[in-house]
Amino acid sequence: MRKVTEASTNRLIREKSPYLLQHAFNPVDWYPWGEEALERAKRENKPIFLSIGYSSCHWCHVMERESFEDDETAELMNRAFVCVKVDREERPDVDEMYMAACQMMTGSGGWPLTLVLTPDLEPFFAATYLPRESAHGRIGMRELVPAAERVWKEQRGRAEETGERVAAALREVVESQGGELERKTLDDGYERLLSAFDEDHGGFGRAPKFPTPTRLTFLLRYWRRSGNEEALRMVERTLHSMKRGGIFDHLGKGFHRYSTDSSWHVPHFEKMLYDQALLTIAYAEAFQATANLEYARTMDDTITYVLREMRSPEGGFFSSEDADSEGIEGKFYLWSEAEIRDALTTEEAAVFLRVYDLRVGDGIGGELTGGERGVLRMRAPPDAVAASSNLREEDFESVLDSARSKLLDRRARRTRPEKDRKILADWNGLMIAALAKAHQATGRKEYLQAATAATEFLLERMVDRDGRLRHRYRDGHLSPETFLDDYAFVSWGLIELYEASYEPRWLARGMELTDRMVDLFRDETGGFYLAPEGAVNLIARRKEVFDGALPSGNSVAVLNLLRLARLTGEGRYETIARRTIEAFAGSLASMPESHTLMLSALDFAIGPSFEVVVAGGSEDEGTRSMLRAVQESFIPNAVVIFSPSDQSKGGILDVSSTAKRKVPVEGKATAHVCNGNSCLPPTTDVETMLRNLLPARS
Repeated sequence: MRKVTEASTNRLIREKSPYLLQHAFNPVDWYPWGEEALERAKRENKPIFLSIGYSSCHWCHVMERESFEDDETAELMNRAFVCVKVDREERPDVDEMYMAACQMMTGSGGWPLTLVLTPDLEPFFAATYLPRESAHGRIGMRELVPAAERVWKEQRGRAEETGERVAAALREVVESQGGELERKTLDDGYERLLSAFDEDHGGFGRAPKFPTPTRLTFLLRYWRRSGNEEALRMVERTLHSMKRGGIFDHLGKGFHRYSTDSSWHVPHFEKMLYDQALLTIAYAEAFQATANLEYARTMDDTITYVLREMRSPEGGFFSSEDADSEGIEGKFYLWSEAEIRDALTTEEAAVFLRVYDLRVGDGIGGELTGGERGVLRMRAPPDAVAASSNLREEDFESVLDSARSKLLDRRARRTRPEKDRKILADWNGLMIAALAKAHQATGRKEYLQAATAATEFLLERMVDRDGRLRHRYRDGHLSPETFLDDYAFVSWGLIELYEASYEPRWLARGMELTDRMVDLFRDETGGFYLAPEGAVNLIARRKEVFDGALPSGNSVAVLNLLRLARLTGEGRYETIARRTIEAFAGSLASMPESHTLMLSALDFAIGPSFEVVVAGGSEDEGTRSMLRAVQESFIPNAVVIFSPSDQSKGGILDVSSTAKRKVPVEGKATAHVCNGNSCLPPTTDVETMLRNLLPARS
């Protein structure tokens, strides 16, 4: 085994990214993405070996152990290439561009992402994980490196031609295809999701199965618009199945990244901040729509995990937790029945194993752990099991809680997976939005407090002296980059925080960031680029509109702009939003199921959508009741403004023209409901207000 010392580090030792630092002791002569590597490639006329991954990626760790820590493989790489390592979470612009290239060249993608580039950054080879030696139809690193070296020396013209062709294709898809805003696109999106729906287990498609919460939140909006109960059923089936499957951590709470099977049972075990945020939003909205307490409990469980394990001392949120511990994927999370019985009393074990079961085999107990350990999943809901037991329901719950607590304590003695402690502005924006949405749905103050603390951290520590929001913070250090998603996602959080707290300062900051976003990223022909104007070392400045595990910055930006137009009365926001939807209308029409947050924005744009101004005293019980009623209801196409009758300078009237001339009637809390330029008669009755906001379905 290679002896690793401080003296054997490469250039990555100077980086802040935990993923890059993981590779700082590799014998590969890694460079970070930047001028030094690119200048050397041109100077020596060498191709670039580009490896992109992230710190909690299991197969990234496997490739590192097999190839990048191997002296012989590293020697081959160092001779043939200038080797560059990229953290996809720090450089989403680089990752998005070369992931698109990989998909063009191979028909698929994933991480680790492996490419060979010309010195002009144009790719002529692409793959994902590669073993050290060729196996199972995959070329091995020890075969790839000399083959690529020969191609570059003997067939350079062919390699350059391939790279030029791919680069040209990447630049072509930047151009948006325009079209009209049509209700039919919403119907088509629903039909596509219905055809892909897994009737047995919920979710969409086959394994591997990702949560994709924006599909669920679109379906909730489609149900609200159309009254189609099938749309709601798909949402509920999926939410129930995910909570009960192994993709949910039944002891420590929170969701793993995705399921390797179709039944949500065997996950890839990494936990991502963005999954917790987006799933929290989906469960919160489902609770608003149905009042089903299971959704509120799942939302609370997910937030409990985030606040316990992912919150930094400054108030921001870390990025992820790894899948591996002690070099084995999932080892921290897996159990055998013998381990469970050893940790619990006989009664606790009997109750626990009636609610939860373990599935071993199928690669879990063998390939992953080498034993008879498996993933916990819920066999049956606790209340259903309690009803058929000899215990009273409260006694059953007490025993089950004790069992879970003991197992969590026992698990805490294991080697915990590594945590990626960098703080990303965009993912924190999503978590702020989720916490604010959870507060709206339940009224729980601790959610609002956590959202406020994270927002204050972001705006104080991640905005530089020039007012530019930076992408990454770690150990007091800010990255120089900024991206569309940072501005769009943090603005989303600020808008939700305003509607949770009704503090005008958050709406004002949301407007400021949105205005800056428009200046930095907008394409006048429609849509927003991921990277700002003047970005260097990119062969294409791209616009992303695909809503996958993460929503696209364009989708979030459009929804923000539409809501801000109604919240502030600034029509320019709606003009930009509609122009952006029109720019991507062709993509929406051809693949609506892949643009589900943009479909939610289209749903808002088509309308009807409403502005609700609640005017009344800040301490008035009637005002609080009216605000709570609209917050806890699922009315996705309404924005809510609170206009205190006792407001002072710096209040909502300084931010929003929508609130002007909206006053209490006869001194009572009053709701003013408007739809565009048409307003209904003011009402002091909560039920009348809600009826006005839930018109006949279209």
